[in-house]
Amino acid sequence: MDWTGHLDTALLCAVVGAVAGWFVPTLVGRLPEPAEPDEDKVAYAALAAAPGAAWTCAAWSAATAALVGLGTGWTWALLYLLYLVPIGVALAWVDYRTRLLPTRIIAPSYLVLVVLLPVCALLDQDLDALLRALLGWLAAGLVFWFLWRFTPGMGYGDVRLSGVLGLALGYLGWAELVIGIYAGFIVGVVGWLPLRLLRITEDRHFPFGPFMLVGAVVGVVWGPEIAAGLGYGSG
Repeated sequence: MDWTGHLDTALLCAVVGAVAGWFVPTLVGRLPEPAEPDEDKVAYAALAAAPGAAWTCAAWSAATAALVGLGTGWTWALLYLLYLVPIGVALAWVDYRTRLLPTRIIAPSYLVLVVLLPVCALLDQDLDALLRALLGWLAAGLVFWFLWRFTPGMGYGDVRLSGVLGLALGYLGWAELVIGIYAGFIVGVVGWLPLRLLRITEDRHFPFGPFMLVGAVVGVVWGPEIAAGLGYGSG
């Protein structure tokens, strides 16, 4: 990967990511509490009011956006990728602390993608990418739906999030989609072991959302290279 060739894009993405990430605690603080919250759940307002939350979220968002910019270079897909970066930071943070992926954050992301993906396809003059995004949504959604339906520990929030990731990764290419989804499972297994050994989490309360999101970033940045290394082309 030519990291130096995309430094200008990475810098711009980092600035956008930092600004958007600064407002993540504000978004989280406005979330309504679940109708039947767990007595051990951290309140969203308390989470948002944590010291340094804005700086931390801005830093994570800036770093992730810069990495995405380095990996993709200038592309119209950044229109939706830069929207999803702070949204992903918010979801990863909330899921890790509360074991919940709020629908109030995920659902609007579908609407944003429904608007931005056709715009990107028209600007790129690549309607195949739009079809690939729809197939990515269907494939990722079905995989996670079956996991939710037939395995313990998978929450329906993970199913909702998988559709967003399927759309976003599918638009970029098959390599990004497959590697991004598969990497989430690999990172999840690797991350679950220390959490379980340290008794930080239990099987049925495993925050899988952050690992899904890390896997998606891997797919965006390194998907084609990993696929090529495994003997598969991107498309």
